[in-house]
Amino acid sequence: QVQLVESGGGLVQPGGSLRLSCAASGSIFSISTMGWYRQAPGKQRELVADITSGGSTNYADSVKGRFTISRDNAKNTMYLQMNSLKPEDTAVYYCNLKSPTGWTGRYQYYWGQGTQVTVSS
Repeated sequence: QVQLVESGGGLVQPGGSLRLSCAASGSIFSISTMGWYRQAPGKQRELVADITSGGSTNYADSVKGRFTISRDNAKNTMYLQMNSLKPEDTAVYYCNLKSPTGWTGRYQYYWGQGTQVTVSS
């Protein structure tokens, strides 16, 4: 029904920048909250940032001031601009779509396959 494909990961030096993209299929994108999560080896998956259908954003404290989440509903695409990258940002980054259902307060969640971000000197 919904497919999410991340791209833009790679190897970058500390202090460098990367821009991640998440392309979504289907027509549900524009009414869904989108989010970026990350998971480092041996650690739990954590929310990095999310953005509502109306454009309201939320960031983890660890990335505030460095990362910017955005979306382009016309392109069914979400972005994460990552600046001033640190080694502790190294993780697999996952795209998430939170889709409303016909039931108040009930949602369907979809995940991309992940893209590796490595920050190392």
